[in-house]
Amino acid sequence: QILIVGDNFGCGSSREHAPWALQDFGIKAVIGSTYADIFYNNSFKNGMLLVKLKPEQVEILMEVARDTENPEISIDLENQKVFAPNGIAFDFDIDPFLKQCLLEGLDEIGLTMQKDDQIETFEGEQSAQQPWLYRKAS
Repeated sequence: QILIVGDNFGCGSSREHAPWALQDFGIKAVIGSTYADIFYNNSFKNGMLLVKLKPEQVEILMEVARDTENPEISIDLENQKVFAPNGIAFDFDIDPFLKQCLLEGLDEIGLTMQKDDQIETFEGEQSAQQPWLYRKAS
């Protein structure tokens, strides 16, 4: 469920299909040192965590993943840590907003729906002040 990748992962994937394909394959998180910007943003928008580590840390995790006896790697998003066997642990930074969205399972629609009461209030006030905007065409 965790994919460890090389530099500039996702380069050339300008659509959401790349994160979707990884998710369809069962990938929930990707660990690398650099990502293509569009891929990075689309991944978070689709609920997939991308962890940025230093290249030497990524290389250590790639070695761990090659160990067929004990390749277990885990990610603690809340505490922003990556864990591997033998006491290996790396801290990572993440934008607080992206972290909140992932922890709460929110996408852009979910974020908007959190403001549903405010949206209804606005629409009610606007409808009273500008009723022509709400008339149905005949």
